[in-house]
Amino acid sequence: MTADPGILIGKGSLPVYLLPRLANRHGLVAGATGTGKTVTLQVLTEGFSRQGVPVFLADVKGDLAGLSEPGGQSAKVQERVKALGLTDYTPAGVPVIFWDLFGEQGHPVRTTVSEMGPLLLSRLLELNDTQEGVLNVAFRVADDQGLLLLDLKDLRAVLGFVADNAGSLRGTYGNVSATSVGAIQRQLLVLEQQGAERFFGEPALDLRDLMRVDHRGQGYVSVLASDRLMQSPRLYSTFLLWLLSELFEDLPEVGDLDRPKLVFFFDEAHLLFDDAPKALVDKIEQVVRLIRSKGVGVYFVSQSPLDIPDEVLGQLGNRVQHALRAFTPRDQKSVRAAAETFRPNKAFDTAAAITELAVGEALVSTLDAKGSPTVVERALVVPPAARIGPIAPEARKRVIDTSPVAGLYERKVDRESAYERLQASAEAGPLEEETSRGGKGRAGREQAPVEASSGGVLGGVLGSVLGGSSAGRRSGRQGVGEALAKSVVRSVGSSVGRELGRQILRGVLGSIFRGR
Repeated sequence: MTADPGILIGKGSLPVYLLPRLANRHGLVAGATGTGKTVTLQVLTEGFSRQGVPVFLADVKGDLAGLSEPGGQSAKVQERVKALGLTDYTPAGVPVIFWDLFGEQGHPVRTTVSEMGPLLLSRLLELNDTQEGVLNVAFRVADDQGLLLLDLKDLRAVLGFVADNAGSLRGTYGNVSATSVGAIQRQLLVLEQQGAERFFGEPALDLRDLMRVDHRGQGYVSVLASDRLMQSPRLYSTFLLWLLSELFEDLPEVGDLDRPKLVFFFDEAHLLFDDAPKALVDKIEQVVRLIRSKGVGVYFVSQSPLDIPDEVLGQLGNRVQHALRAFTPRDQKSVRAAAETFRPNKAFDTAAAITELAVGEALVSTLDAKGSPTVVERALVVPPAARIGPIAPEARKRVIDTSPVAGLYERKVDRESAYERLQASAEAGPLEEETSRGGKGRAGREQAPVEASSGGVLGGVLGSVLGGSSAGRRSGRQGVGEALAKSVVRSVGSSVGRELGRQILRGVLGSIFRGR
């Protein structure tokens, strides 16, 4: 019995395979619009799923929903099957879970304001340095006062509190400009008008739901409906960056596996890097470089390799290049750049081939068993076994209703948090009575923070009870108590959960950006 050669991408003079063992070395799928990137994305997704690897991808155009149904009926597909001599081609769908930030075309996706953290929120709101500083003050005040930031109304309430008490807070936190607070509030209104208020709240997404395998051993494909989300490109890119950073933070170090624990496709990747400061690009490069040791493969999908910074491009070992057009000087530069990233094949000129590729044809180079790039091969991409294109609304609803997470996220929970606490304090007396004297304020007197350090009694007891579900998923970048706090805040509505949430970790970008 021969060993499984991997995921068949296409055939040229030789068949081209992607080895699952090296899939966590990341990759790039590039090419001009209409050259076949989406079909290649679907072929790779199906291959990973059948290898037992869960996949997360964004459906930017609405045509990846067909992954849930068998395909193969179209004349073009049958023609490609015959041309490639695929005697074992069998139409079949893969297990799919539909997600949607707006909760319309899939299960709702939420996180808390605390989880997003001030740095990513500043990028999302397009704040300047001064405004970002004020937002950091708001988060720090919320921590010090024991105020949970779960949704946008919590953040607005804390910003209002900071503005109203700027004088008494100045000695501890520095100057807070009412103008800056007003600018942040206005940006929050814009964000709400884009529908982002549905994204913030509870129940928050459990990353384990993106890493499911069905009863046949096939990996679930999480398809994020992004056709509407793409109308807010900053929200789209920030959400995917947050998700990637959460995976980096939560997953333990596993080294090299026989196959990845998850493959993450970042479509329209240029949106992540547009107008991004160098500090942000540096940290993205750091996450991409290190997350492979967590068993996650990241694949960027974009029109040109020039859309990806060199620091990140250098981390992408598996590459599929569809046709590029050389009409302008920048196009010609893209062609040269793409050609130079491949190991040359003596049979053809790589740069010339990039401009000559037909639809559904690509230049492919993957990593061989020793981890070295293979010689570039000009290949016809194999046809997907699943349906190409969208599915009927009734079919989508059927998949949603029968998915393994049906009913877990549909109902939004609004428990006591900063907004409710500040509303109540308006009647009982201002929180700043003791804050101005360096104390914990009324919130501190009424709900003394429960220390959840790894050495604390409560942290030790709960850590031993819950360590298998929460702390065991952590990467070691934080203490056991901090990991426990994050898990309890997500899942427990008790007073203990609320107090443990006081020092909630902001997410991996909050830690790696401290050097910014």
